[in-house]
Amino acid sequence: MDSAQRVRAILSFVQAADSGSFAAAARTLGVSSAAVSKNVAGLERALGVRLMNRTTRSLTLTSEGSAFLDQARIALNALDAAVDTVAAQRAAPSGRVRLSTSNAFGRSHVLPALPDLLARHPALQVEVDFDDRRIDLVRDGYDLALRGGQVADSALVSRAVCQLPLVLVASPAYLARCGTPRSPAELAQHQFVTRRFLGGKTFAWNFRAADGGLTAFTPSAAALTLSAPEALVQAALMGVGIAQVGAYLAWPHLRTGALRVLLPAHHHPGSFEMVLQYPHRALLAPRVRATVGHLLEVFAADEALHVPLEALLAYTA
Repeated sequence: MDSAQRVRAILSFVQAADSGSFAAAARTLGVSSAAVSKNVAGLERALGVRLMNRTTRSLTLTSEGSAFLDQARIALNALDAAVDTVAAQRAAPSGRVRLSTSNAFGRSHVLPALPDLLARHPALQVEVDFDDRRIDLVRDGYDLALRGGQVADSALVSRAVCQLPLVLVASPAYLARCGTPRSPAELAQHQFVTRRFLGGKTFAWNFRAADGGLTAFTPSAAALTLSAPEALVQAALMGVGIAQVGAYLAWPHLRTGALRVLLPAHHHPGSFEMVLQYPHRALLAPRVRATVGHLLEVFAADEALHVPLEALLAYTA
């Protein structure tokens, strides 16, 4: 297998591993499914090992395939870097970039970052879906996704944007009417605004236990149950009850005094984060690379996304 064939075969293998099928890999690479299958088979013959187990429904990497995939990405990244060094000097990013983000984060942080991106790269066209559902980046045709929570390991590149600590908040009007809880036990006397995920699961509140562990508390008789995180902030501002929300969403209202922090010594902020994800760098187009770089630059300078937990203590009720 000569060098050109080897590169084609490695690209076919990596794309098939990421997309889960020869057909999906073929669509991305702009070749036939048979060509992808032939390339992968040729690579296996050249290496003398089976890289993938094929069925009519799926592809599964062998242990040798998993090891080879890691090294193949390193090699393709090196090739990309060499090409980028020359191409970046003469090619302006252009074309459409499809991005998926949650409604709350997208409207409050992604959308404000886009005018400067388009001013810097006027040949770009950015398409954003504000959607809280989980998407398959490759299968659904997205270039980028911004996702918050406990992000599982995947074949995607994940670039950290910020931590997403949770905080309990209520409005001064609610606290004046119902009192300020001084311990988790006193929450039983209060009204709650809770979040329910689209799958039906209610988001629990975690508190530090005396033994150093965590105790989960799920408000069972919430005054108001909502699915959108930004709606929880609105309900808390209206004095409906106590809500657990992302610190970045509460921050502007804490600074104006419209919300107060509750039980910071007891409440556990969680271990959630926001990440920007995209397929491995070997297939990253200049238009996507420019968008990634701009968004990460803007997010790094966004004060609300990097509020230290200690700073929240100044707004405790």
